[in-house]
Amino acid sequence: MAYNEFAYFYDEFNTAADYDALYRYVTGELAAHGVPGGLLADLGCGTGDLTLMLAQAGYDVIGVDQSEEMLSVLREKADELGLAGRILLLQQDLLELDLYGTIRAAVSTFDTFSHIGPLDRFEQAIAKAAFFMEEGGVFVFDLNTPYKHARVLAGQTFDLDAGDACCRWSNTYDPQAGRVRIDICITDRETGDHWQEMFYEYSYDLDTVQTLLDRYGYTVARVADGEDFGPLRPDSQRWIFTAVKRYTQQGPKGETE
Repeated sequence: MAYNEFAYFYDEFNTAADYDALYRYVTGELAAHGVPGGLLADLGCGTGDLTLMLAQAGYDVIGVDQSEEMLSVLREKADELGLAGRILLLQQDLLELDLYGTIRAAVSTFDTFSHIGPLDRFEQAIAKAAFFMEEGGVFVFDLNTPYKHARVLAGQTFDLDAGDACCRWSNTYDPQAGRVRIDICITDRETGDHWQEMFYEYSYDLDTVQTLLDRYGYTVARVADGEDFGPLRPDSQRWIFTAVKRYTQQGPKGETE
């Protein structure tokens, strides 16, 4: 899934996001597992607030996103902060990820991996991220939970207001497919222009995610609530995983040991 016009309004509609808390958690997990710096990929970096914070903290960051519009916004922010030379931006589908070498860490936040499904595609994305990870490398990523899809989003419509624009966000839950269809309609109040986009989010049970991580060489070190970063609860709406790679993969590109 790639945001198009929505990319230019994303930050305005995402003001509730606590990037400082997310940054503290992510960098704390990376440092706790021996990666206080080094080459890091932000997979599905979007407009890049976390990407920029990691670069400012001294990480060498590769920002990867399928949306050229999202990368364009991030590029402008990096220029304004004097960080353009510190971040490599790649427009790539995570299913076709190519980082041209190994990395020490990867992060993926705000439900990027929830948008990749169904399960075979999700597994492919996990495998791709694993292929470029060095032994001892750390992958921190989040997913929306089945609880959120079934009990919070299902059948709900949300109206978001960003001053210059408004957005109607409608959710249709399909329990058999394990996914939510999301329809968004954005109106620019100044011009009267409208844009519509549609995409899906998928959810998986916790055991399935942990099994796939193990299959591709990760040991799950921690799973926390992805919103308050405390212990998991039955009503957690987001999980955040910390997974440590057991080995560096060898052999032809695309193959695992």
